[in-house]
Amino acid sequence: MNHKWNYLPITPEQAETSQLLAQELGLNPILGHLLARRGISTAIEAKKFFRPQLPDLHDPFLMKDMDIAIERLNRAMGKKERILIYGDYDVDGTTAVALVYKFIQQFYSNIDYYVPDRYNEGYGVSRQGIDYANESGVTLIIVLDCGIKAVDEIAYAKEKGIDFIICDHHVPDDVLPPAVAILNAKRLDNTYPYTHLSGCGVGFKFMQAFAISNNIEFHHLIPLLDLVAVSIASDIVPIMGENRILAYHGLKQLNSNPSIGMKAIIDICGLTEKDITMSDIVFKIGPRINASGRIQNGKEAVDLLTEKDLSAALEKANQINQYNETRKDLDKSMTEEANQIVANLTGLSDRRSIVLYNEEWHKGVIGIVASRLTEVFYRPAVVLTRTDDMATGSARSVSGFDVYKAIEYCRDLLENFGGHTYAAGLSMKAENVPAFTKRFEEFVSQNILPEQTSSVIDVEAEIDFRDITSKFCNELKRFNPFGPDNPKPIFCTHHVYDYGTSKVVGRDQEHIKLELVDNKSNNVMNGIAFGQSSHVRYIKTKRSFDICYTIEENTHKRGEVQLQIEDIKPIE
Repeated sequence: MNHKWNYLPITPEQAETSQLLAQELGLNPILGHLLARRGISTAIEAKKFFRPQLPDLHDPFLMKDMDIAIERLNRAMGKKERILIYGDYDVDGTTAVALVYKFIQQFYSNIDYYVPDRYNEGYGVSRQGIDYANESGVTLIIVLDCGIKAVDEIAYAKEKGIDFIICDHHVPDDVLPPAVAILNAKRLDNTYPYTHLSGCGVGFKFMQAFAISNNIEFHHLIPLLDLVAVSIASDIVPIMGENRILAYHGLKQLNSNPSIGMKAIIDICGLTEKDITMSDIVFKIGPRINASGRIQNGKEAVDLLTEKDLSAALEKANQINQYNETRKDLDKSMTEEANQIVANLTGLSDRRSIVLYNEEWHKGVIGIVASRLTEVFYRPAVVLTRTDDMATGSARSVSGFDVYKAIEYCRDLLENFGGHTYAAGLSMKAENVPAFTKRFEEFVSQNILPEQTSSVIDVEAEIDFRDITSKFCNELKRFNPFGPDNPKPIFCTHHVYDYGTSKVVGRDQEHIKLELVDNKSNNVMNGIAFGQSSHVRYIKTKRSFDICYTIEENTHKRGEVQLQIEDIKPIE
């Protein structure tokens, strides 16, 4: 893989700010640079960044319609109406349903939850779900992580005497559904100061407002923060501003006192004795919760997340783990098939996008396959399969490109679509796939930047091994949790060479375990380079090379630092 290293520039203003921050806070100047690049300009802002405080969360009543939503919920509870919590089948949706259901259930019993079936109902609010609510005597539905485009469905519910409160974070259309209240900071008439909440985050704000209106102390909400952290990490929303506060305290909750359901998932992931990070959520916890909706039904994930008995939770978690194994097998075979199709496409080098349609592909895994295609070919990808007489699918994007806008450009060819910058869902008549493929490529080719179609590693700073002191590493840890808008910093060091003990490791001898020195210090640094064993012959010649890497704690030797090598460039 030929990565381009992009050395992130620092403006004169940022350089000045970083110097002042380093002096005031007693930080290494390199870390002052990192703060300045993240838009932090004062010592007070830096302290809030390093120690996010729950009292700094925004007033939930600043959100448009929040007062109306709370009034309707309180009235429903006062009149003993039947309430249904309805949500999407992915991680964000299922955590949101679990959060709202668990909190309200402490004070009110005439409540149930519903997650639509991916295969029978599809994404979002379905008529089938509304009919179920109607037959169950439901008069209020709280819908989470979807609903913002369900204009016809919510009108249908209204005819049946069912009110809706929408809690969503996806981009709305010009026409909003006829709901009693719509909580969505992406509304055009938005009044809320933060627009990047996850769907579960919007649900949390709703419960925060409910607690305020009923004089319930804030500490009763804290046990729900593990769910919010899982949604933030899994839905790839920015981890700055209010999301940083929620993620920081959610991780604390996940590590110190997770709910019974989360405890069971942590156990099957093998994370029980580990300090859980956002990365663990993205790669281990999130995929297992997601697997339920991909392979069977998302309701099973909510059943687990709301479970109060540990042995029952472990049983459910093991079942979900089985779904995840099935998902991995499907993912592997479909990805191999998709990669083969793309590799054989004529004129691939001239295309800026990928659209694949295969009627046989498994609907639950197409989003993952789209992600894999973007990682391998560095192009926005849409993967479609057939559901009844429709082509339905998922889109994923490359860094910096808004795939939602590209899909919106084709809206006259679509029956339905929704999502955000990096991920979207869509459906169309099968005969429209060729026209969509052409139109989608047209928009992408006109709007994508050349640097977005190749592998770029953003390097935050050039450092020497002598900079990597225990103080530096401890200060760097304070930048956690990492994620969009606060990526884990990638550093580079020039002219390093093998200390003499580097070796190939791994079942297929695909990784390199390294011991390195640079030409500026006598420090020997341990490193691991995953999937880069092709470089080992050069490394063994004792010639120098450049590396870029993240700084990690060695999971096998607590307290020891290890470099995770992102790329190796031999010096010719």
